[in-house]
Amino acid sequence: MLDIGTVTTLISFLVGIVLGFPIGWLFIGSTALGLLVMGGSTAFMANTFFHALDSSTVMAIAFFVFSGALISEAGLADRIVNFSHSLVGRLKGGLTAVGIVATLFLGALTGSSVPCIAALIPLLVPRLEKFGYKRVYTTALLCSSSYLGYLIPPSVPAMIYCLLSGQSVAALFLATVFPGFVLAIGYGILNYFMVDRYTFESSEKPELPTTFKESFRDVLHTGRVAIPALGCPVLILVGIYGGIFTPNEAGGIASVYCLLVGWFAYRELTNAKLKKALSSTIGTFGMTTLLLAGGTILTRFLTRQGVAQEVATFMLTLFENKYLILLMLNIFLLFLGMFLDGIPILILVVPLVLPLMQELDVNLVHLGAMMIVNVGIGVMTPPFAMSIFVGSRLAQVPAAELTKTMMPFLLLVSLPVLLLTTYVPALSCWLPEVLLGSSIVGPW
Repeated sequence: MLDIGTVTTLISFLVGIVLGFPIGWLFIGSTALGLLVMGGSTAFMANTFFHALDSSTVMAIAFFVFSGALISEAGLADRIVNFSHSLVGRLKGGLTAVGIVATLFLGALTGSSVPCIAALIPLLVPRLEKFGYKRVYTTALLCSSSYLGYLIPPSVPAMIYCLLSGQSVAALFLATVFPGFVLAIGYGILNYFMVDRYTFESSEKPELPTTFKESFRDVLHTGRVAIPALGCPVLILVGIYGGIFTPNEAGGIASVYCLLVGWFAYRELTNAKLKKALSSTIGTFGMTTLLLAGGTILTRFLTRQGVAQEVATFMLTLFENKYLILLMLNIFLLFLGMFLDGIPILILVVPLVLPLMQELDVNLVHLGAMMIVNVGIGVMTPPFAMSIFVGSRLAQVPAAELTKTMMPFLLLVSLPVLLLTTYVPALSCWLPEVLLGSSIVGPW
Protein backbone atom coordinates (compact mmCIF):
# COMPACT_ATOMS: atom_id res chain seq x y z
CA MET A 1 0.00 0.00 0.00
CA LEU A 2 1.42 3.40 -0.99
CA ASP A 3 1.91 6.02 1.74
CA ILE A 4 0.55 9.57 1.65
CA GLY A 5 3.85 11.08 0.49
CA THR A 6 4.11 8.76 -2.52
CA VAL A 7 0.48 9.33 -3.47
CA THR A 8 0.99 13.10 -3.21
CA THR A 9 4.07 12.88 -5.44
CA LEU A 10 2.30 10.83 -8.12
CA ILE A 11 -0.85 12.97 -8.14
CA SER A 12 1.09 16.26 -8.26
CA PHE A 13 3.25 14.88 -11.09
CA LEU A 14 0.22 13.87 -13.18
CA VAL A 15 -1.58 17.15 -12.50
CA GLY A 16 1.58 19.05 -13.49
CA ILE A 17 1.75 17.19 -16.82
CA VAL A 18 -1.89 18.02 -17.56
CA LEU A 19 -1.26 21.70 -16.71
CA GLY A 20 1.79 21.78 -18.97
CA PHE A 21 4.52 22.42 -16.39
CA PRO A 22 8.14 21.84 -17.56
CA ILE A 23 8.88 18.15 -17.00
CA GLY A 24 12.36 18.64 -15.52
CA TRP A 25 11.16 20.97 -12.78
CA LEU A 26 8.08 18.81 -12.29
CA PHE A 27 10.30 15.82 -11.47
CA ILE A 28 11.99 17.82 -8.70
CA GLY A 29 8.95 19.71 -7.44
CA SER A 30 6.65 16.70 -7.11
CA THR A 31 9.34 14.78 -5.19
CA ALA A 32 9.94 17.69 -2.83
CA LEU A 33 6.19 18.04 -2.23
CA GLY A 34 5.85 14.35 -1.39
CA LEU A 35 8.76 14.52 1.04
CA LEU A 36 7.33 17.58 2.77
CA VAL A 37 3.89 15.96 3.16
CA MET A 38 5.39 12.83 4.76
CA GLY A 39 7.77 14.90 6.91
CA GLY A 40 10.88 13.44 5.29
CA SER A 41 14.22 15.09 4.66
CA THR A 42 14.98 16.56 1.26
CA ALA A 43 18.74 16.21 1.77
CA PHE A 44 19.00 13.18 -0.50
CA MET A 45 17.79 15.27 -3.48
CA ALA A 46 21.03 17.28 -3.77
CA ASN A 47 23.23 14.17 -3.60
CA THR A 48 21.06 12.34 -6.10
CA PHE A 49 21.09 15.33 -8.48
CA PHE A 50 24.89 15.44 -8.40
CA HIS A 51 25.51 11.71 -8.76
CA ALA A 52 23.01 11.43 -11.64
CA LEU A 53 25.24 13.75 -13.67
CA ASP A 54 28.61 12.57 -12.36
CA SER A 55 29.20 10.21 -15.28
CA SER A 56 31.37 10.18 -18.38
CA THR A 57 28.31 9.01 -20.35
CA VAL A 58 26.67 12.38 -19.67
CA MET A 59 29.73 14.06 -21.14
CA ALA A 60 29.46 11.83 -24.21
CA ILE A 61 25.82 12.89 -24.64
CA ALA A 62 26.93 16.55 -24.70
CA PHE A 63 29.47 15.87 -27.43
CA PHE A 64 27.04 13.89 -29.58
CA VAL A 65 24.43 16.64 -29.24
CA PHE A 66 27.06 19.16 -30.37
CA SER A 67 28.14 17.06 -33.35
CA GLY A 68 24.46 16.69 -34.30
CA ALA A 69 24.02 20.47 -34.18
CA LEU A 70 26.97 20.87 -36.54
CA ILE A 71 25.50 18.60 -39.22
CA SER A 72 23.27 21.13 -40.96
CA GLU A 73 25.49 24.12 -40.15
CA ALA A 74 28.71 22.63 -41.52
CA GLY A 75 27.34 21.40 -44.87
CA LEU A 76 27.37 17.68 -44.12
CA ALA A 77 23.60 17.22 -44.49
CA ASP A 78 23.46 18.64 -48.03
CA ARG A 79 26.20 16.27 -49.26
CA ILE A 80 24.45 13.31 -47.67
CA VAL A 81 21.16 14.23 -49.38
CA ASN A 82 22.91 14.45 -52.77
CA PHE A 83 24.55 11.05 -52.25
CA SER A 84 21.22 9.50 -51.16
CA HIS A 85 19.59 10.97 -54.28
CA SER A 86 22.15 9.29 -56.53
CA LEU A 87 21.53 5.93 -54.81
CA VAL A 88 17.72 5.75 -54.90
CA GLY A 89 16.49 8.71 -56.99
CA ARG A 90 15.90 6.63 -60.13
CA LEU A 91 13.47 4.21 -58.45
CA LYS A 92 9.71 4.70 -58.32
CA GLY A 93 9.16 7.05 -55.40
CA GLY A 94 12.92 7.35 -55.20
CA LEU A 95 12.98 11.11 -54.84
CA THR A 96 10.94 10.87 -51.65
CA ALA A 97 12.83 7.74 -50.52
CA VAL A 98 15.90 9.98 -50.50
CA GLY A 99 14.56 11.24 -47.17
CA ILE A 100 14.62 7.74 -45.67
CA VAL A 101 18.16 7.01 -46.83
CA ALA A 102 19.40 10.44 -45.75
CA THR A 103 17.82 9.95 -42.32
CA LEU A 104 19.71 6.66 -41.96
CA PHE A 105 22.98 8.46 -42.61
CA LEU A 106 22.10 11.46 -40.46
CA GLY A 107 20.98 9.16 -37.65
CA ALA A 108 24.53 7.84 -37.54
CA LEU A 109 25.73 11.42 -37.10
CA THR A 110 23.17 13.05 -34.81
CA GLY A 111 21.96 10.27 -32.48
CA SER A 112 18.58 11.98 -32.18
CA SER A 113 15.37 12.66 -34.10
CA VAL A 114 14.75 16.42 -34.15
CA PRO A 115 18.14 17.31 -35.74
CA CYS A 116 17.27 14.98 -38.65
CA ILE A 117 13.99 16.81 -39.26
CA ALA A 118 15.56 20.22 -38.80
CA ALA A 119 18.29 19.43 -41.33
CA LEU A 120 16.25 17.60 -43.98
CA ILE A 121 12.91 19.42 -44.19
CA PRO A 122 14.43 22.74 -45.41
CA LEU A 123 16.61 20.81 -47.86
CA LEU A 124 14.05 18.39 -49.31
CA VAL A 125 10.47 19.65 -48.92
CA PRO A 126 10.67 22.79 -51.13
CA ARG A 127 12.82 20.99 -53.69
CA LEU A 128 10.50 17.98 -54.02
CA GLU A 129 7.43 20.21 -54.18
CA LYS A 130 8.89 21.75 -57.34
CA PHE A 131 9.35 18.23 -58.69
CA GLY A 132 5.65 17.37 -58.19
CA TYR A 133 5.53 15.82 -54.71
CA LYS A 134 3.01 17.22 -52.24
CA ARG A 135 4.57 19.08 -49.37
CA VAL A 136 2.54 17.26 -46.72
CA TYR A 137 3.64 13.82 -47.94
CA THR A 138 7.37 14.57 -48.01
CA THR A 139 7.08 16.10 -44.56
CA ALA A 140 5.14 13.10 -43.25
CA LEU A 141 7.74 10.69 -44.60
CA LEU A 142 10.60 12.66 -43.03
CA CYS A 143 8.82 13.03 -39.68
CA SER A 144 7.97 9.32 -39.60
CA SER A 145 11.57 8.41 -40.44
CA SER A 146 13.09 10.84 -37.96
CA TYR A 147 13.38 8.42 -35.06
CA LEU A 148 15.84 6.35 -37.09
CA GLY A 149 18.18 8.75 -35.30
CA TYR A 150 17.29 6.87 -32.10
CA LEU A 151 18.08 3.49 -33.66
CA ILE A 152 21.21 4.01 -35.77
CA PRO A 153 24.30 4.37 -33.54
CA PRO A 154 25.40 6.49 -31.86
CA SER A 155 22.08 7.01 -30.07
CA VAL A 156 21.44 9.48 -27.26
CA PRO A 157 18.43 7.50 -25.88
CA ALA A 158 20.59 4.34 -25.87
CA MET A 159 23.17 6.15 -23.73
CA ILE A 160 20.41 7.34 -21.37
CA TYR A 161 19.10 3.76 -21.04
CA CYS A 162 22.59 2.42 -20.31
CA LEU A 163 23.14 5.12 -17.71
CA LEU A 164 19.94 4.01 -15.95
CA SER A 165 20.29 0.24 -16.34
CA GLY A 166 24.05 -0.30 -16.15
CA GLN A 167 24.24 -2.00 -19.55
CA SER A 168 27.02 -1.72 -22.13
CA VAL A 169 26.72 1.33 -24.38
CA ALA A 170 28.43 -0.54 -27.22
CA ALA A 171 25.93 -3.40 -26.91
CA LEU A 172 22.92 -1.06 -27.00
CA PHE A 173 24.32 0.78 -30.02
CA LEU A 174 24.35 -2.54 -31.88
CA ALA A 175 21.04 -3.79 -30.50
CA THR A 176 18.97 -1.22 -32.41
CA VAL A 177 20.76 -1.53 -35.77
CA PHE A 178 18.60 -4.34 -37.22
CA PRO A 179 15.31 -2.82 -35.98
CA GLY A 180 16.43 0.44 -37.60
CA PHE A 181 17.15 -1.18 -40.96
CA VAL A 182 13.89 -3.19 -40.89
CA LEU A 183 12.03 0.06 -40.21
CA ALA A 184 13.78 1.86 -43.10
CA ILE A 185 13.06 -1.02 -45.51
CA GLY A 186 9.42 -1.10 -44.42
CA TYR A 187 9.07 2.63 -44.98
CA GLY A 188 10.67 2.28 -48.40
CA ILE A 189 8.18 -0.44 -49.44
CA LEU A 190 5.20 1.53 -48.14
CA ASN A 191 6.46 4.67 -49.88
CA TYR A 192 6.62 2.72 -53.17
CA PHE A 193 2.88 1.98 -52.97
CA MET A 194 1.74 5.32 -51.48
CA VAL A 195 3.72 7.93 -53.35
CA ASP A 196 1.52 8.09 -56.48
CA ARG A 197 -1.40 9.41 -54.39
CA TYR A 198 0.65 12.45 -53.40
CA THR A 199 2.11 13.61 -56.72
CA PHE A 200 1.02 16.21 -59.25
CA GLU A 201 2.19 17.23 -62.71
CA SER A 202 5.36 19.31 -62.77
CA SER A 203 7.63 20.43 -65.58
CA GLU A 204 10.59 20.80 -63.24
CA LYS A 205 11.28 17.16 -62.46
CA PRO A 206 15.04 16.56 -62.61
CA GLU A 207 16.72 14.69 -65.41
CA LEU A 208 17.96 11.46 -63.88
CA PRO A 209 20.65 9.16 -65.35
CA THR A 210 19.10 6.69 -67.78
CA THR A 211 21.95 4.18 -68.17
CA PHE A 212 23.86 2.11 -65.66
CA LYS A 213 27.11 3.84 -66.65
CA GLU A 214 25.68 7.31 -66.03
CA SER A 215 24.10 6.22 -62.75
CA PHE A 216 27.34 4.65 -61.57
CA ARG A 217 29.26 7.81 -62.46
CA ASP A 218 26.71 9.89 -60.50
CA VAL A 219 27.03 7.64 -57.44
CA LEU A 220 30.82 7.84 -57.59
CA HIS A 221 30.80 11.62 -57.89
CA THR A 222 28.32 12.33 -55.07
CA GLY A 223 29.86 9.59 -52.95
CA ARG A 224 33.32 11.11 -53.32
CA VAL A 225 32.00 14.52 -52.27
CA ALA A 226 30.14 12.94 -49.32
CA ILE A 227 33.13 10.94 -48.06
CA PRO A 228 34.11 13.54 -45.40
CA ALA A 229 30.53 13.56 -44.04
CA LEU A 230 30.16 9.76 -44.14
CA GLY A 231 33.58 9.34 -42.56
CA CYS A 232 32.27 10.47 -39.17
CA PRO A 233 30.05 7.44 -38.37
CA VAL A 234 32.64 5.10 -39.88
CA LEU A 235 35.37 6.59 -37.68
CA ILE A 236 33.16 6.35 -34.57
CA LEU A 237 31.98 2.78 -35.10
CA VAL A 238 35.36 1.41 -36.19
CA GLY A 239 36.99 3.15 -33.23
CA ILE A 240 34.48 1.82 -30.70
CA TYR A 241 34.26 -1.77 -31.91
CA GLY A 242 37.91 -1.92 -32.85
CA GLY A 243 38.84 -1.09 -29.27
CA ILE A 244 40.61 2.15 -30.23
CA PHE A 245 38.51 4.39 -28.00
CA THR A 246 35.47 4.15 -25.74
CA PRO A 247 31.93 5.25 -26.66
CA ASN A 248 32.41 8.20 -24.31
CA GLU A 249 35.57 9.33 -26.09
CA ALA A 250 33.78 8.84 -29.43
CA GLY A 251 31.53 11.83 -28.71
CA GLY A 252 34.48 14.20 -28.41
CA ILE A 253 36.10 12.76 -31.53
CA ALA A 254 32.83 13.14 -33.48
CA SER A 255 32.60 16.82 -32.49
CA VAL A 256 36.19 17.58 -33.49
CA TYR A 257 35.75 15.67 -36.75
CA CYS A 258 32.61 17.62 -37.71
CA LEU A 259 34.36 20.89 -36.89
CA LEU A 260 37.32 20.00 -39.12
CA VAL A 261 35.06 18.87 -41.99
CA GLY A 262 33.01 22.05 -41.77
CA TRP A 263 36.06 24.31 -41.65
CA PHE A 264 38.50 22.65 -44.04
CA ALA A 265 36.69 20.10 -46.24
CA TYR A 266 33.44 21.93 -47.06
CA ARG A 267 34.45 25.41 -45.83
CA GLU A 268 30.87 26.27 -44.86
CA LEU A 269 31.26 26.54 -41.07
CA THR A 270 31.48 30.25 -40.23
CA ASN A 271 31.79 31.82 -36.80
CA ALA A 272 28.08 32.71 -36.88
CA LYS A 273 27.10 29.11 -37.71
CA LEU A 274 29.40 27.77 -35.01
CA LYS A 275 27.82 30.14 -32.49
CA LYS A 276 24.37 28.93 -33.56
CA ALA A 277 25.41 25.28 -33.14
CA LEU A 278 26.88 25.99 -29.70
CA SER A 279 23.75 27.85 -28.62
CA SER A 280 21.54 24.97 -29.77
CA THR A 281 23.75 22.46 -27.96
CA ILE A 282 23.71 24.38 -24.68
CA GLY A 283 19.90 24.59 -24.75
CA THR A 284 19.40 20.93 -25.65
CA PHE A 285 22.03 19.60 -23.24
CA GLY A 286 20.80 21.82 -20.41
CA MET A 287 17.30 20.45 -20.86
CA THR A 288 18.62 16.86 -21.03
CA THR A 289 20.69 17.15 -17.84
CA LEU A 290 17.79 18.71 -15.93
CA LEU A 291 15.53 15.87 -17.08
CA LEU A 292 18.13 13.24 -16.20
CA ALA A 293 18.93 14.60 -12.74
CA GLY A 294 15.34 15.51 -11.86
CA GLY A 295 14.00 12.22 -13.16
CA THR A 296 16.60 10.28 -11.17
CA ILE A 297 15.48 12.09 -8.00
CA LEU A 298 11.84 11.17 -8.63
CA THR A 299 12.46 7.53 -9.58
CA ARG A 300 14.84 6.93 -6.65
CA PHE A 301 12.25 8.36 -4.30
CA LEU A 302 9.55 6.14 -5.79
CA THR A 303 11.84 3.11 -5.69
CA ARG A 304 12.71 3.82 -2.04
CA GLN A 305 8.99 4.02 -1.27
CA GLY A 306 8.39 0.62 -2.85
CA VAL A 307 6.66 1.67 -6.07
CA ALA A 308 8.86 -0.58 -8.23
CA GLN A 309 7.95 -3.58 -6.07
CA GLU A 310 4.26 -2.59 -6.23
CA VAL A 311 4.44 -2.39 -10.04
CA ALA A 312 6.11 -5.81 -10.23
CA THR A 313 3.59 -7.39 -7.88
CA PHE A 314 0.65 -5.85 -9.72
CA MET A 315 1.86 -6.97 -13.15
CA LEU A 316 2.63 -10.49 -11.96
CA THR A 317 -0.80 -10.70 -10.34
CA LEU A 318 -2.47 -9.43 -13.50
CA PHE A 319 -0.50 -11.61 -15.94
CA GLU A 320 1.69 -14.63 -15.32
CA ASN A 321 2.83 -14.81 -18.93
CA LYS A 322 6.02 -12.89 -19.74
CA TYR A 323 4.87 -12.10 -23.27
CA LEU A 324 1.63 -10.55 -22.09
CA ILE A 325 3.55 -8.43 -19.58
CA LEU A 326 5.85 -7.20 -22.37
CA LEU A 327 2.78 -6.37 -24.45
CA MET A 328 1.29 -4.37 -21.57
CA LEU A 329 4.61 -2.57 -21.08
CA ASN A 330 4.59 -1.61 -24.76
CA ILE A 331 1.03 -0.31 -24.53
CA PHE A 332 1.93 1.69 -21.42
CA LEU A 333 5.01 3.20 -23.11
CA LEU A 334 3.04 4.04 -26.25
CA PHE A 335 0.46 5.79 -24.09
CA LEU A 336 3.17 7.81 -22.34
CA GLY A 337 4.67 8.61 -25.74
CA MET A 338 1.46 10.42 -26.66
CA PHE A 339 2.18 12.98 -23.94
CA LEU A 340 5.91 12.90 -23.11
CA ASP A 341 9.18 12.95 -25.03
CA GLY A 342 11.32 9.81 -25.18
CA ILE A 343 14.07 10.77 -22.73
CA PRO A 344 11.71 11.64 -19.83
CA ILE A 345 9.88 8.35 -20.42
CA LEU A 346 13.11 6.36 -20.20
CA ILE A 347 14.21 8.22 -17.08
CA LEU A 348 10.86 7.65 -15.40
CA VAL A 349 10.07 4.07 -16.44
CA VAL A 350 13.39 2.18 -16.68
CA PRO A 351 14.23 2.17 -12.92
CA LEU A 352 10.66 1.16 -12.09
CA VAL A 353 10.41 -1.82 -14.46
CA LEU A 354 13.95 -3.22 -14.12
CA PRO A 355 13.13 -5.36 -11.04
CA LEU A 356 10.14 -6.87 -12.83
CA MET A 357 12.09 -7.55 -16.03
CA GLN A 358 14.91 -9.20 -14.08
CA GLU A 359 12.39 -11.38 -12.27
CA LEU A 360 11.00 -12.43 -15.65
CA ASP A 361 14.54 -13.16 -16.98
CA VAL A 362 14.17 -10.61 -19.77
CA ASN A 363 17.54 -9.79 -21.30
CA LEU A 364 18.26 -6.13 -20.51
CA VAL A 365 19.94 -5.44 -23.86
CA HIS A 366 16.82 -6.78 -25.56
CA LEU A 367 14.66 -4.68 -23.21
CA GLY A 368 16.70 -1.59 -24.10
CA ALA A 369 16.17 -2.11 -27.84
CA MET A 370 12.44 -2.63 -27.30
CA MET A 371 12.10 0.50 -25.17
CA ILE A 372 14.13 2.68 -27.56
CA VAL A 373 12.00 1.60 -30.54
CA ASN A 374 8.91 2.30 -28.45
CA VAL A 375 9.88 5.78 -27.26
CA GLY A 376 11.04 6.52 -30.81
CA ILE A 377 7.52 5.86 -32.03
CA GLY A 378 6.43 8.46 -29.49
CA VAL A 379 7.88 11.25 -31.65
CA MET A 380 5.14 10.51 -34.23
CA THR A 381 2.12 9.72 -32.02
CA PRO A 382 -0.29 12.62 -31.43
CA PRO A 383 -1.40 14.69 -29.60
CA PHE A 384 2.04 15.76 -28.32
CA ALA A 385 4.40 14.40 -30.98
CA MET A 386 7.67 16.28 -31.29
CA SER A 387 8.15 15.44 -34.98
CA ILE A 388 4.64 16.69 -35.82
CA PHE A 389 5.20 19.99 -33.99
CA VAL A 390 8.61 20.60 -35.57
CA GLY A 391 7.68 19.28 -39.03
CA SER A 392 4.45 21.26 -39.21
CA ARG A 393 6.25 24.47 -38.30
CA LEU A 394 9.24 23.98 -40.62
CA ALA A 395 7.23 22.81 -43.64
CA GLN A 396 4.25 25.13 -43.07
CA VAL A 397 1.66 22.37 -43.31
CA PRO A 398 -1.38 21.92 -41.00
CA ALA A 399 -0.60 19.60 -38.08
CA ALA A 400 -3.91 17.71 -38.50
CA GLU A 401 -3.21 16.99 -42.18
CA LEU A 402 0.36 15.97 -41.40
CA THR A 403 -0.81 13.60 -38.65
CA LYS A 404 -3.33 11.93 -40.97
CA THR A 405 -0.66 11.36 -43.64
CA MET A 406 1.74 9.86 -41.08
CA MET A 407 -0.73 7.27 -39.75
CA PRO A 408 -0.05 4.55 -42.41
CA PHE A 409 3.65 4.67 -41.54
CA LEU A 410 2.80 4.28 -37.85
CA LEU A 411 0.20 1.51 -38.20
CA LEU A 412 1.67 -0.52 -41.07
CA VAL A 413 5.40 -0.27 -40.32
CA SER A 414 6.37 1.19 -36.95
CA LEU A 415 4.06 -0.89 -34.75
CA PRO A 416 4.89 -4.20 -36.54
CA VAL A 417 8.62 -3.42 -36.12
CA LEU A 418 8.01 -2.81 -32.41
CA LEU A 419 6.29 -6.19 -32.08
CA LEU A 420 9.14 -7.90 -33.96
CA THR A 421 11.70 -6.27 -31.67
CA THR A 422 9.68 -7.30 -28.61
CA TYR A 423 9.06 -10.93 -29.48
CA VAL A 424 12.13 -11.81 -31.58
CA PRO A 425 15.11 -11.22 -29.23
CA ALA A 426 17.56 -12.28 -31.94
CA LEU A 427 16.72 -9.09 -33.85
CA SER A 428 18.38 -7.03 -31.12
CA CYS A 429 20.72 -9.49 -29.37
CA TRP A 430 22.38 -11.45 -32.17
CA LEU A 431 24.63 -8.69 -33.53
CA PRO A 432 25.98 -7.46 -30.16
CA GLU A 433 26.59 -11.06 -29.08
CA VAL A 434 28.57 -11.80 -32.25
CA LEU A 435 30.72 -8.68 -31.97
CA LEU A 436 31.00 -8.31 -28.17
CA GLY A 437 30.42 -11.78 -26.80
CA SER A 438 27.75 -13.45 -24.66
CA SER A 439 29.44 -12.27 -21.45
CA ILE A 440 28.47 -8.66 -22.34
CA VAL A 441 25.01 -9.36 -23.73
CA GLY A 442 23.91 -12.18 -21.42
CA PRO A 443 21.46 -15.01 -22.15
CA TRP A 444 18.47 -14.24 -24.35
